[in-house]
Amino acid sequence: MNSARPHARWLIAVTLVIALALTILPFPTGLAPYRPEWAMLVILYWSLALPARAGVGVAWLTGLLQDILQATALGSHALAFALVAYLTIQLYQRIRNVPIWQQTLTVLAVLLAAHGVLFITRGLSDDPSVDWRFWLPALTSTLLWPLVFVLLRTLRRSFQVN
Repeated sequence: MNSARPHARWLIAVTLVIALALTILPFPTGLAPYRPEWAMLVILYWSLALPARAGVGVAWLTGLLQDILQATALGSHALAFALVAYLTIQLYQRIRNVPIWQQTLTVLAVLLAAHGVLFITRGLSDDPSVDWRFWLPALTSTLLWPLVFVLLRTLRRSFQVN
């Protein structure tokens, strides 16, 4: 009999839906450049915690949904999210065994790489809105990583998702 808990997929899906909802939630105009990459953080967490369940495919689908929700070039977020999942899965043995502040540095590097992909795809589509503020969500997301990590780990443990 399969020992996997049936609510494991649901918990991952619900947290991704909440992250996508936070992504499209209205934000004050002055703070808009600082909007965290909620979905990217959730993908990063699940790829770190359960790499066999939340991998590149889940990240790709979540990225496509974010592209649709934000009306961006189809596949740009999908590619960036897939890169986040891939890098996290490749490094998860190292990332999991270090203190949270060192994880945060790795998260910054992964998020900057993902934003690099988004920067290239937006540059190819001649998006004039790309300036230095484009990189701010990677920084605010990095600052929120410890909070997101602890919150999702608490949820995973309380629902006994392994």
